[in-house]
Amino acid sequence: MTTETADVMDVDWVDRKKYLWLLGLAVPLSPFVGWGLVEATGWGVFWFSGLVLLGVVTPLLDMVLGKDSANPPESVLTWLENQRYYRWCVYLYLPLQYGGLVLAAWMWSRGDVAAWEKIGILLTIAVVGGIGINAAHELGHKKESVERWLSKVALAQTAYGHFYIEHNRGHHVRVATPEDPASARLGESFYRFWPRTVWGGLKSAWRLERARLARTGRGPWTPRNDVLNSWAMTAVLFGVLTGVFGAGIVPYLLVQAVLGFTMLEVVNYLEHYGLLRQRTPAGRYERCAPRHSWNSDDIASNIALYHLQRHSDHHANPTRRYQALRHCEEAPELPSGYALMTRLALIPPIWRRVMDKRVIRHYGGDASLANIQPGKHARYGVAPPAPAGTGERAA
Repeated sequence: MTTETADVMDVDWVDRKKYLWLLGLAVPLSPFVGWGLVEATGWGVFWFSGLVLLGVVTPLLDMVLGKDSANPPESVLTWLENQRYYRWCVYLYLPLQYGGLVLAAWMWSRGDVAAWEKIGILLTIAVVGGIGINAAHELGHKKESVERWLSKVALAQTAYGHFYIEHNRGHHVRVATPEDPASARLGESFYRFWPRTVWGGLKSAWRLERARLARTGRGPWTPRNDVLNSWAMTAVLFGVLTGVFGAGIVPYLLVQAVLGFTMLEVVNYLEHYGLLRQRTPAGRYERCAPRHSWNSDDIASNIALYHLQRHSDHHANPTRRYQALRHCEEAPELPSGYALMTRLALIPPIWRRVMDKRVIRHYGGDASLANIQPGKHARYGVAPPAPAGTGERAA
């Protein structure tokens, strides 16, 4: 594509969200903003700024700003993806992320900081680390080796480096099937989903990496194992921080990591809740389609998450950069953005009241077409699956 053509396109089509993407850096900046406000006012409550930004401000902005379902024209997608400005909106997340972690470690090590303030710092840093996994998600799907390496760097804070393997080579293959630990089932609470996806994702990543290395004649216990070398990054990071700031920060590092990757898993929970790819006559699962992901076009959540809510297009085009992801009319739509929906997911009765009817409506009232949690079929008026070997179709 020539510069002249790109110039014409830039005149004909304008990305209305182009400079809004910089607002995504508000999350990793929140520890510094909180620090500045605490120093200026003496009010320790400002250490909770990251939690308030994501849990209160973003859902309110979703309500105020509404949705944006506009798509870039097909003719500009290649040009749009090649604009390096958008990449730097993601790259800059990482130095801010780790600068904030160092600031937090320093504050945790200080004896003049109240315990409740340290908890506020912990929650804010956990938010930064959790959204950092989303930055890692964006980078990990790309073809450039430096971006894939940066993905593992971003995951080191939350000790979730194996996500780089399982998500790309596991989840994208098995999505919206009972075999996928990251696809939640109709009737499954988040608290039942959490151990299944955390443990299942870890086991899957190890199996995938062991199989990859076996094809090259190597065993799994090698620095070439991406599960091991990503965990080594976490060990080095935590070791250095502990060496500099003392062993007293270790509980904070561990808790922020767990809270950070829990933020990822609550997003995983809602992205494919109850959705199921059907079997073809040949017995294979149908190709993943837009109808197998819950989407949302709420602007504020999409800015914070680099268009992660346009999830159907992401599954159709995993290497497509976030600024070029498109709204899909045929995809089921969440009633609000991820910022609010992740909160509802933590309250199972409310979640089921909001989402179960939408899943069943998505299947035209036939709940047997959904991905139902084993043992919950009767709740939805569906016969349990036939025992293995009977030759009957499973519900």
